[in-house]
Amino acid sequence: MISVEAVHDATASVKENRRTIGIASMRALVYDAYGPIERLELRDIPSPRPRDGQLVVEVRRAALNPKDALFRKGRFRAISGGRFPKQCGLDFAGVVLESRSRHFTPGQRVFGALNEWRFARGTLAQQVVVDEEEAALLPAAVSDDAGAAVALVGLTALQALRDLATVRSGTRVLIHGASGGVGTHAIQVGRALGATIVTTSSERNLELCARLGSAKTLDYKSDVVSALDGRVDVVFDVFGNFAPEMARKALGGRGVLVSTVPSAGRFLLDRLTRWRAFQRRLIVVRPKRRDLELLARWLQEGTLEAVIDRSVPLLRVHDGFRALESKRARGKILVEVA
Repeated sequence: MISVEAVHDATASVKENRRTIGIASMRALVYDAYGPIERLELRDIPSPRPRDGQLVVEVRRAALNPKDALFRKGRFRAISGGRFPKQCGLDFAGVVLESRSRHFTPGQRVFGALNEWRFARGTLAQQVVVDEEEAALLPAAVSDDAGAAVALVGLTALQALRDLATVRSGTRVLIHGASGGVGTHAIQVGRALGATIVTTSSERNLELCARLGSAKTLDYKSDVVSALDGRVDVVFDVFGNFAPEMARKALGGRGVLVSTVPSAGRFLLDRLTRWRAFQRRLIVVRPKRRDLELLARWLQEGTLEAVIDRSVPLLRVHDGFRALESKRARGKILVEVA
């Protein structure tokens, strides 16, 4: 269990790490076996050391993602393997402590997301090592909260809509499951790319989706296809449970269905349908500094708003995971690390 004393120790450790980078241990959220939320434990582990092209970031804010829970439960153990302890977290916002990259210097505020396909997690910790492509400068006018909230979901929405679905001005996009972290930001990213957005969500979130830029908001319990008033060009299935045949009907047999939830079948279909009239694509997010810089600019300009459900201190991270796994969060759940 995480004690109040642990939090005091963590705060003191952060201050000490500013003076002695990488020497002392640091506090991090870890687990020693797959299982429920109660497996998560805050304890000391060795402080990270960067290699060439990397930087050490003092984490101020991190964010929770559904995959954090799925990995902890062992859903992807074929990928994550059986070595423990394992760490949690992909998004971060904080301050550069040490840099071995020509793009960053100590003291700069940065935000970003780890590339989970290099099997790296660990932003729910006092410090994290990140590759130079996994971070970008955070403008002075943009808060740590906004940076951590937008990093991974912004990359997901941008690369799914712009790169896989080739969304441009005039494209009609249906976002299924639009009230969560990816969905709320996908509405805004789609609008920034010039698309007309249609959304599905629970009834209580219809107003939120409309405020963020959805031209038509549908209750996911309704007959979505009949309520569309014509076909769409893209279906972005954020929840991963939109029936392919329903998507085909919504697309009129021609268009792109993009999913966020990986499986062996979806990986295969992504390869097999790329040149067909009805494409089934799977978004595999790759952190890119240029994409993060675009998200930072949109945040600074007000084009993109960070949608935050709640923020919990690291001491109460279990509560954050419970809220995440209820699947009722509106936007992102943040963790106050520093």
